[in-house]
Amino acid sequence: MEKDVIIIGGGAAGFFAAINIAILNSSLNILILERGSEGLQKVRISGGGRCNLTHAEFIPSDLTASYPRGKKELLGPFHQFMTVDTMKWFEDRGIELKTEDDGRVFPISNTSQTIVDCFLNEAKKLNIQVLYNHSVKDISKHKNTWLLRTSNQDFYSNKILLTTGSNPKIWSLIEKLNHTIIKPVPSLFSFDIKDERIKSIPGVVVEDVNIKVLNSKLSSEGPLLITHKGMSAPSILKLSAFGALEFESMNYKFDISINFIKTSYSDCLSTLKLVKNDMSKKMTINSPLFNLPKRLWKELVISSGINTITIWADLNKSQLDILATQLTSSIFKVQGKSTFKEEFVTAGGVDLKEINFKTFESKINDNLFFAGEILNIDAVTGGFNFQNAWTGAYIASRSISEAS
Repeated sequence: MEKDVIIIGGGAAGFFAAINIAILNSSLNILILERGSEGLQKVRISGGGRCNLTHAEFIPSDLTASYPRGKKELLGPFHQFMTVDTMKWFEDRGIELKTEDDGRVFPISNTSQTIVDCFLNEAKKLNIQVLYNHSVKDISKHKNTWLLRTSNQDFYSNKILLTTGSNPKIWSLIEKLNHTIIKPVPSLFSFDIKDERIKSIPGVVVEDVNIKVLNSKLSSEGPLLITHKGMSAPSILKLSAFGALEFESMNYKFDISINFIKTSYSDCLSTLKLVKNDMSKKMTINSPLFNLPKRLWKELVISSGINTITIWADLNKSQLDILATQLTSSIFKVQGKSTFKEEFVTAGGVDLKEINFKTFESKINDNLFFAGEILNIDAVTGGFNFQNAWTGAYIASRSISEAS
């Protein structure tokens, strides 16, 4: 079977690119190949099933700061297709969007099915063919035409766009085409921590903390969630993304220091001394300070060697010192990682030096394009990985349609 354009990977970037190619050049015959029985699975689970489309950051240089890998390469592309363009694209197709307080952008419907239906309806309307259960087994070049062998049949195409995400089998095929694959390692993950201070308080959220990885330059701040296995939420996930390679080299065993109140030790101790005088007859364990959750405060007080019935007036200097340390620099041992929900993201993929970011075309093979996480680009959680997919897919689609 012969096609003008074949897109390998029926995910977000694949459908987005196919639709834009069809709009920009209606004469092209486009085919999407998906290895599974249905596509758009990552869209379905994104944002807890609500589909976090992008992030409301509208300055390209600021947006790139959320990409541990790809920051430099994405600056130019973001000047061509940015978050505002993404939002307009979906709104032009009748999807109302909302921006939440943390900057994440979702459909007002609060369901990813809205986005899935949008892609499927647009593809049908534009006569884009989608074939499921077609796992690609080989990609080769025959003169100026690409030959794709799948689990079902062979296809010929003038141009290929790969949007398969973190797929080791596809990366192996790409290596045969003389591309370099940067070894993939997990990028977004929670920290596994076994510690008496957090053992009994899963579900507790601290609104804003500062975390440092000991013996490294890694640090982050933001919300923290205590989980059944350890810790998660943006402060942890940002660390996991920016420290992906370092943590992998440590075998995911390292120590972190958490400042739960983002106040210096000396200022914290001064506050505790004032409270000791002002609330002298109240029990310490029942007097949470610094807007900390009551359950976390209780655990930090107990771990400071303070009895559950001790009143403020009876605290000695050593107990105040230890409590101030617990609040501003608690040490926790990370003993492993857990994948963040189902949204598995990796650092690694096609070496960025081998891609022309003005077109998202291979510098090694003509008429071979890439978009999304198949490249060595990844970001923190919050819609940034999708924005990379939309931007790359749009620029690749424009390049494909103009050159055909």
